Order: sequence, then C-alpha cells, then structure tokens
Amino acid sequence: MVDEAALDAVRYAMRKAPPRAPGHHDRVYKDECMFSFDTAFSPTGLFINLSSWQAFGADFVSLDHQRTGNSLYLHEKHHKIPIPPQAQPDKMAVGGQGGFQVDKQYEIEKEAAVVVLPSQQRIALPCPELPELVLNAITAIQAHDSVSVSDEAAVWEEQRQVSPFALDMPQLEEGQGRWGRSIPSDPSLWACDETGVTDNLWLNLATGFIGSGRQNWDGTGGNGAALRHYEATGKRYPLVVKLGTITPHSADVFSYDAQENDMVQDPHLERHLAHWGINIMSLTKTEKTMTELQIDLNLSYEFNKLTESGANLQPLSGPGFVGLKNLGNSCYMNSVLQMLWTLPGVQARYAGPAAGIFANSPSDSASDFPTQMAKLGVAMTTARTGQPPEEQGPPSGAVASQNGDASASSAPKADEGTWVRPQAFKVLVGRNHSEFSSPRQQDAVEYFQHLLGVMTRAERSAASRLPSSSGGSSSSAGAEQPTAAAFEMEMEDRVQCGASGCVSYKRERTNTWSLGIPVEAATNASELEAYQGREAKRAMLKKAGAEAYIGQDEPGAASTLSREAPDEPVLPRIPFCECIRQWESPASIDNYYSAAIQSKTQANKTTRFASFPPFLFVQLRRYYVAKDWTPKKLEVLVDVPPTLDLEHLRGSGVRPEEALQPEDSATPAPSAADAAGPQPMVTDEAAAVQPSPELVSQLTAMGFSENGCKRAAIATQNGGVEACMEWVLSHMEDPDFNDPLPDPSTAQPAQQAAAAQGPAADPEAVSTLESMGFTNAQVLAALKACDGSLERAGDWLFSHMDDLDAAVAGVNGTAPATTGATGQPANGPSSAPPLNDGPGKYELMGLISHMGSNLGCGHYVCHMKKQGRWVLFNDEKVAASAHPPTDLGYAYLFRRVDVPGN
Repeated sequence: MVDEAALDAVRYAMRKAPPRAPGHHDRVYKDECMFSFDTAFSPTGLFINLSSWQAFGADFVSLDHQRTGNSLYLHEKHHKIPIPPQAQPDKMAVGGQGGFQVDKQYEIEKEAAVVVLPSQQRIALPCPELPELVLNAITAIQAHDSVSVSDEAAVWEEQRQVSPFALDMPQLEEGQGRWGRSIPSDPSLWACDETGVTDNLWLNLATGFIGSGRQNWDGTGGNGAALRHYEATGKRYPLVVKLGTITPHSADVFSYDAQENDMVQDPHLERHLAHWGINIMSLTKTEKTMTELQIDLNLSYEFNKLTESGANLQPLSGPGFVGLKNLGNSCYMNSVLQMLWTLPGVQARYAGPAAGIFANSPSDSASDFPTQMAKLGVAMTTARTGQPPEEQGPPSGAVASQNGDASASSAPKADEGTWVRPQAFKVLVGRNHSEFSSPRQQDAVEYFQHLLGVMTRAERSAASRLPSSSGGSSSSAGAEQPTAAAFEMEMEDRVQCGASGCVSYKRERTNTWSLGIPVEAATNASELEAYQGREAKRAMLKKAGAEAYIGQDEPGAASTLSREAPDEPVLPRIPFCECIRQWESPASIDNYYSAAIQSKTQANKTTRFASFPPFLFVQLRRYYVAKDWTPKKLEVLVDVPPTLDLEHLRGSGVRPEEALQPEDSATPAPSAADAAGPQPMVTDEAAAVQPSPELVSQLTAMGFSENGCKRAAIATQNGGVEACMEWVLSHMEDPDFNDPLPDPSTAQPAQQAAAAQGPAADPEAVSTLESMGFTNAQVLAALKACDGSLERAGDWLFSHMDDLDAAVAGVNGTAPATTGATGQPANGPSSAPPLNDGPGKYELMGLISHMGSNLGCGHYVCHMKKQGRWVLFNDEKVAASAHPPTDLGYAYLFRRVDVPGN
C-alpha cells in the first residue's frame, strides 16, 4: 500500500516543476552524474531529474534541487551479478555482435524509486498509483538512449578497402611457369613451396605459389617465403590469401604493394581460388585470422613487457594515481590529461574549488568546460571514481600487494574502482573538430595544443567563476593568466641579409618547442654500420636462395638455405644536445628579398628564446612524410637528460652594432646605435618574396597545382622542397589554394586598403566573442587588432578590460592609441598578456611515448614523475615505473627550476 502522504508530496512537487517525457531528439543524461563519475552502480545510486533529464549522485542531488527548484527524481541503483564468461570474440569490434562485449560478464539487477526532495520521501517502482504524468516521464526516460550512447561509436570495425589488383588480376594457367598447377584439395597436403612448413601459409593468387608468412616482431609467425616470392617475381603479383582462414564467407587477403601494404578485400576471391582448384564452399577455417591474432594480443596484453622490457610493475591507485578508460583510440587524450593534471596550477584552478564551480554551473553542465574539467579533476586528485568501496584498489598511493604471485605482479590490476571514463570530456573538447570528434587515433601534440586553446577560451569567458591557478580568486576578468600561459614562450627570429648585413627581427609565441632529430649525429655509428651490414648480407642470402629456387623443379630445394637467428636490433643513438645544436644553427634562405639592397639575395635565419616558460613542452619530430607520401617513423634513441640549461639560447634582441632592414624601400637602413630607445621588430621581408621557379617546378612535378606550389614557396620564403611539401599538405584544403596569385602591380593598392580596414570578421568568431558579454563594436575591434584570430582577440579583449573603450578607439583610429615601452602600439603584439619568464634551467617531469609506425595508429602511454618516483599511465592501468623510456619519448615536459613541483 502506497503512503498517501508520499503521493501528496509527489502531486505538490508536480505543480512546482512538472515532469517531462523526453522526445526522440532530446538529450538524456542518465548514465553518469553531471558533477562526478557516480553511476547507478555506485553505492548510493543515481538520481535523475524528471524535468531536466540530468543525473546526479547523492552528493550533488541537493545542489541540483537548490539550483533548479525541481523536487522529483528517479532514483536508480544497479547491482552486478557475475555470470560465466562468454566465448572469445571473433571480430575486431567493441559492443557489436561477435566482438568485445562491454559489461557482458554480469547480469544487472535494477532497483528504482521516485524520490521527493528535500523530504527524501520515496516510492518504490513500479507503482501504478503515481500520477500519469510522472509515470510517462519515468517510462520515457528509462526507454530513451542516454547521451553517452549517441555520442560514442559503439562498434569499431576494421575497414578493408577493395584492392585494385583484384579487379583485373592475371593468373598463370596450368603448366605455365613453375607454379601453374592445381593445388591439392586436401588442406593437410598444403606446404610452403620453399621451406616445406605447413602452418601460416599464404597463397599468391596470381602465381599459385604457397609461402610462409612474415616473421613477427617477437620472432613468432613465419619465415617470409611468401614475401620473398613477391619480390623475386618483380613485385608484379602482390595479393596473397591466408589458406587456413578460407571459409564460404570470408578469408584474409593481404597486399604486399607499397601503396597498400595492408589487409584488403578481393571481391572475386571465390573465382580466383577456383582457378587453383580450391572450392571455397568446402573449406572450414583451420587457423586464426589476422584479426583474431590481434584480439589475442589484446586479450593476453602484458602491460609490463610492452612498455618496460619485462619489469615487474607494481600497480598504483588512490589520489593522483587514477587511470583513464580508453574509449577507443583515446590514449592520445588520456596521456595529455595525465600530464596536465600533474601541474599544481591546474589542480588549484579546477580540482580544489570544484564545489564553487559546480554551484555556478550553467543549466547545460555537459557543455560547460570548467564543470567537466573540475569533474575530471576531482576524480583524478581524490580517487573518487564512483565505484563501490569493495571494488576500490589499495589505499592512496599504495602499492598493490603481490601475494607472491608472479603473474599478478607483472600485470597491473585495473579494477573499475581505479579509473574513470572521460566520455563527456572527450565529446566536449572534440566538438566541431573534424579529427578530435572522430574515433580515429590522433597526434598527442596536436591534441595538447587544441586542448589548451579550448581551455583558454573557456577560462576567458568564465573568468568570474574560476579562481587563479595559484588558488586565489580572480578579482577581475582580465586579472589572471589562462592555464595555457604556463606553457607559453616567445621565440625570436633573426634574419640577416647576406649582401648588406642588415637584420630584421620577429617574435612569435608558441607553446611547443619542436625539435628535429639529426640521425647523422648518432654516437654508435660503427655498431650501427656493422648491424646494417649483417642484415643486408642476410637479406641478400635470402633473396639469392629464393631466386635460385624459382628455376628449380622440385619443391623444398631451397630449404637448405642458411637462416641465422636475427640480431637484436641496433638503433641510432642521438644525444639530445645534437637536436638542440641543429635547432640553433643558422638556416639558409635562398631568394630572400632584401629591402636594404632592393634585390633578392641569400640570407641566414637563427632562432632563440625570448622567454622561458614555467613548463617547457618539447616535441621530438620522430614522424614524417616520406617521398612516396607514406607516413614514416624515425627508429632512433634520443638520450634526453634529466636536466636542461638553455640560458645560452636566450635571444639578445637588436644589438647596438646592427643595422636594421628598412620598413620601406625608400627609407635607408638605420643604425641601431643611432636609434633612440628600443627598436620595433621589422617583419616585412616575407611580403617581397617571389616564388623560386626551380622550386615551383620541383613541386609541380609531384602532382600539385602550380598556383598552390607558388603559394607554398612564398609562405616558406623558398625554404626548400621539404618545407614547401609540409606547407602544401597542411593547406591543400584552403579555398584559395589553387587560385592565381594577385598581380603585385595591381594588388598593392587593394592590399593597402585591406590592411587599413583589417580582415573581414568571421561571423562565427563574432558570435563566440559576443556570447562572452562584449559588444559588437568591441568584438570587431579586437578581431581587427588581431588579424581575425579568435584566440588572440579573446586575449586582447580581456587584457584591455580596464581601458577597453580607449583601446577600441585606438584600433578604429578615432583616438590615439597608447604606446608601450618598445615603441609598439598597445593594441599591437606587445599588448598581449605578459609572459612568465625565468631562468632557462629545467628538470624533466614527464614524457609521452608512442608505439606504432605512424601517428594514425599505435598506442600512447605517459610517464610522469610524481612524489619522487616515476609512474606509468597506460589508459586505465597505473603502475610504478621501473625503467621510464626517456630515450623513446615523442613529447617531454620540463619544469623550470624556480617553479614549484608536483
């Protein structure tokens, strides 16, 4: 019997805030608390607002009641009941039929009730006596997909392209050549034509040759006979099929062609196999497919062997040691977040004051960056993961007990209580970004820069809600630097004309120090040369044996070929100081237009630090695009030291003895010694650069348009084919990429007029800045002052809060703009927020490593130095690091010595 007083409370609450039933297109947040990672599986369950369809944990439901005035909540509690494990998956999918199943090892027992706040009266469900409006809302919420379901890709399938070689493939006829024959219909008679082995066999669909597959990185797999046959036959027949995987429905087909070099589809596979006497309808699978082998690798994934060479890693959990669930190719995001959350300033701005951030959160908390960042920070710094206490790991910072079990000690345990699932954060930060909103693997450095941009815009617009990074409150919107300022540095470029000796200077801000790797500077050259010689000799012997076998009549005759065990790979070892030496060395600029001599000449460019940031983020450019346009990786070791002293790289600015390039061709170059006060940076040298015909010719030969190649040459100041190629790859989608260049003789007046008016304002940028509370006139002036850059315009607006009207008038020419100490207008580059400069001495505090042949695949892990020891963060797994791979990192984080540590 339902308590009538409770029903009366429900009816009263309905009149204050009527419950609503969500429609098909409405967004329902019912899986996770808006302010924490509590779920229906948490000890106190989840409370779902019947009016806003947002869920809250027990610690935050009262806050939601106070903010919204709603009193009716659907309270759900779920319990997992273990069931026997399911069969091993047979396809690379998550959540799909036959793939990796999520939470399928449990049956779920559910409890539900209606709760009235603040009285905490509850009515267990089902309850037909409840008002129909309440029942309809509950039914609709329970039946509606949660936002998390619609936001994430539930099924991840391999995408195999149809190979063009399969569409019109010639096949040898019986009696034609060595392998023009029928293949035995009995699979037990199949064997490698070169070595006689009977497993991991691949049939060349064009020639009929049966060969062993390639050897894996760990020494398993085949001996490479199938690949050697492809090479020995002039690389004309690239398609092979794995015989043991053939079924009436599918088979593994691989292409050795350099442009494919991957698993592919053969739409005519049945016909191609029938040519060799193989009836696809009569075969059953006898070997694991390549997909199943990959799944086995995931299922038997040994955390320690993959990352730290067999060390026994001790799992960690508790505050500061919380893992992040891999959402499917999200390891790049997880690694960057683990690095950021090590910084005290990030913790002070988001985690400490989280209660205040939540209290002032907008109604759409899922779209509010400070809310989602604080939610993540509380979980990572306090280990509040929302899981039941009995599923939690060891105490804070403790090492999990090993119990004498070697298998337990070598693989860190990753219970649900030791990690959280940052799905809402990933969706929010990646929103409207073509790559970071996709399920594809991404570049961690690019994500780091993107995240800082998102964070900066959010911190500017929500400045009144956020404290300073040091923990104090911001007194005004422009009083506190954004979090990204901790990484910002200014670089000073100095270009010297080779003919006149005149110089020009330019300063630019960046948050990443990107360094190339000079492979020629390897310190183990002799050892490397000996290893490469042995490998080359081994390859020649194998090739000679394969070629000799092609002309023989009996199979297996080449099995006597000597096959020595492969050596341990030797990689070039490069000192980090050589990477710095390459960066600081002068770079030559050809066809440089010198205003001092009114002609093109050769110039030298050097770059130095104009300031040193509190945290130095360093990228080693291990990945590049080869001449055949395929992504490649530099397999090298770079000895990165634990400390850096970069003071010798600090720029000095204009020196007294230097003559500056004139700003105008009619103006003689002034002497810096004669100038009164500091000189402005002269940056007009690029405007006069003409594209080099030889360089444009080389680029067009690669297949690019002539106009696009000219733009690349101008943009890089004729900096060479490689630099132009990188520019082309980054700007091929620009709308004006293929447009003709304007005629300099006719374009100059228009350019001068455009420069006077400023760039046309992007409507979306205008809307974004206006949403922060600025007027249209203020926004247009900011965009004009910052060349249309949304991020810089936001900084400009907030940095001029004290005299915004005067600054706007200065930009529009209606009032004189103030002049800074450098002689530049205050609304120019010098008016940007000041940088936190300090001594150029640093200590290594973390690195992000990438395993894989290119940045579009593979896996990221993060190592951070915390509480005096190195810690390995590998998605949801966290462990004490035995041997941090400081020589294999892709990105490194250094802390300036005068900045407090973690």
